[in-house]
Amino acid sequence: MRRRSATCGSCPGNILAMPKSKGRTKKREPRKYGAAPTPKKRHKSSPRWYGAGILIVMGLGVLSIVLNYLGVLPGGTSNMWLWVGLGLIGLGFIGTTFWY
Repeated sequence: MRRRSATCGSCPGNILAMPKSKGRTKKREPRKYGAAPTPKKRHKSSPRWYGAGILIVMGLGVLSIVLNYLGVLPGGTSNMWLWVGLGLIGLGFIGTTFWY
């Protein structure tokens, strides 16, 4: 029966003599996916009157609803004035999404 020597590199019990893999010694470079990012475009800012216009439209919507409940608008209290008021308020909210 032959005995294996303790310095044998291929022996399973001698971990220190085993060669190290090349993948562990190298530093990993960051992976690149696709092309370089494009620079962001600068948006034009909205005119100064745009914010005031949104507030005026929303204010007219609230005013039409309040005046409808007070019965001041022509035709008395009507659902039409409520829908007009809600439409103006909705238009104002849509306008705020385009405000830069």
